[in-house]
Amino acid sequence: MGIVGSRDRSMRYFEDFKVGDVIPLAPLSIGEAEILAFARKFDPQPMHLDPEAARRGAFGGLIASGWHTCALAMRATAAWFAEAKVAALGSPGLDQVRWLAPVRPGDRLAGSFEVLEMRPSSSRPMGIVKQRLEFRNQAGTLVLSMIGTGFFARRPEPAA
Repeated sequence: MGIVGSRDRSMRYFEDFKVGDVIPLAPLSIGEAEILAFARKFDPQPMHLDPEAARRGAFGGLIASGWHTCALAMRATAAWFAEAKVAALGSPGLDQVRWLAPVRPGDRLAGSFEVLEMRPSSSRPMGIVKQRLEFRNQAGTLVLSMIGTGFFARRPEPAA
């Protein structure tokens, strides 16, 4: 993508964010086949892998793995970064992940990216943004909340 060192003014840099910004992310849907495929590969527990066992279990039906929900959140965030030409430089990780309600086959999830804190790096040409990602299902129920930190390129100085 050529983010670092770019002089493209259409890029969204650290300086283009402000505390309190809430950016809606494109909604996405999840189906049973997707839940089963993810569970087979990454989280083979009965509530994610076996519809019949899941019906008899604590959730009363098949649910997506929390890790699958996190992966969907990452996909929605990365899609927004690409569409908005965000000068993202990675992340040192998450401080908090909460799976607040089950995600079920057929759910449609809508997310948001909220800027909580910002500070410029004292040692590198980037800014550090603490953000909250939240995803709600079609009923408006909060299903996922994540708080993490992201690195974003600083706007390059104009050429002299």
